[in-house]
Amino acid sequence: MARRHPAVAGAAVLAALVLVLLVLQWAAHHLLPLAALLAVGAGAGVVVRRARVRTRQRELDARTAGLRHIGPFLSMTPKAFEHALADLCRRDGCTAVTVVGGSGDLAADVLATTPTGQRILIQAKRYGPRTFVGSRDVQTVNGTYRDIHRCDLAAVVTTSSFTKAAAEFCGRVGIRAVDRRALALWADGRGKPPWA
Repeated sequence: MARRHPAVAGAAVLAALVLVLLVLQWAAHHLLPLAALLAVGAGAGVVVRRARVRTRQRELDARTAGLRHIGPFLSMTPKAFEHALADLCRRDGCTAVTVVGGSGDLAADVLATTPTGQRILIQAKRYGPRTFVGSRDVQTVNGTYRDIHRCDLAAVVTTSSFTKAAAEFCGRVGIRAVDRRALALWADGRGKPPWA
């Protein structure tokens, strides 16, 4: 491997220093236009970000406006029901809301951070009026929400009701059991969300 001649290395360092000085001199002479350009760019970024936030809020408002009574929930597919519950969470101040339901979800359909900073898991059960949430359903949620999903709270939300054994189990272990009536009250704003 050939060694650089000291004069060549010195010339390279000198050229780099001259280039840096020229850039600094140019920047010093053009500081005001550069600052103005940076300010305009930052301002445009803020305007675009705010416009996106307003657009997302308008879209959320439009989606949740149709959820003010129980009727729409009863005709949804299970997947649409999960997304509707996620929208209610967002409407009521939750952040980091994610719909995770599906095969292998380990009893989690919606994960969110409540306005008070707690993580909540919601298991959605879009059932008909004659199908009830049973003990096995709520026991599965109890077995995964803390250790698997690292949540502080858990709720099972249904368009139907809970069996007596399931409701008692929820009461014993602190899982929020949100039946059709409680869901209707939450949706129309008269009732509390599952984390309250």
